[in-house]
Amino acid sequence: MSPTTSSSASGLQVVRRAASVLRVVGREGGGPRLADLAPMVDLPKTTLHRVVGALAEEGLLRVDPSGRIWLGSELIELSRAATADLAAQVRPAVQRLHRAVDETVDVAIVEGATVRFIDQIQSTRPLRAVSAVGAVFPLHASANGKAALAAMAPADAAPVLAGPLEPLTPATITDAAVLRAELAEIARSGIGYDRQEHTVGICAVGAAVVGPAGPVLTLSLPVPTDRFIEHQDDLVAALRTAVAEATDLLGLAHDPA
Repeated sequence: MSPTTSSSASGLQVVRRAASVLRVVGREGGGPRLADLAPMVDLPKTTLHRVVGALAEEGLLRVDPSGRIWLGSELIELSRAATADLAAQVRPAVQRLHRAVDETVDVAIVEGATVRFIDQIQSTRPLRAVSAVGAVFPLHASANGKAALAAMAPADAAPVLAGPLEPLTPATITDAAVLRAELAEIARSGIGYDRQEHTVGICAVGAAVVGPAGPVLTLSLPVPTDRFIEHQDDLVAALRTAVAEATDLLGLAHDPA
């Protein structure tokens, strides 16, 4: 191996180690200490100490006086930029979906036990469903939230399923066993439904755009109930097309079937 090749391989290893540390700290939460983190990332403590120190110098991690390791403030700005980029990348699919059905189209990402809306195109119809960019809906009581839950690894979905599941309307699912059964069906079909579970008078279909680590974002169509019932099949078909397009726009593999 030439010196150049060896140096390149070493550089890639450093990047992969840093990425692994950031992912684990973000996933675990609670500020793990170095001793807790080492087995999770399968690195010697001396190597991990160097990686954490370098990331802390860049503001990507923060080590508090008690030795706990947290995500750094610099990641907040990166997260904001990444969210804006994500919405911009899938905008063509969102616009085509809106033109196809003339219903409100929402784009959202998962944040804890909620989905947060990062983009929206409103229906032009006089009677329409409208939320707002920045609004958050609980995963268990929204079509896009349930689609995201169904696409998560079991360990990531477990805290939500452990409850409590807050009732927002008389139709909200508050029984974890019932929700699990519905999520199993959503995992098979790829489509989540909200049948007046978040807001009385509004139904929705939602689906997740999924990457290697789980749901990247969700697309959903909230619709007044009477119109939803009449056009449900058309809404689902249009949503499937949009999710496939968004998956391609983000460079993610998907099953053509």
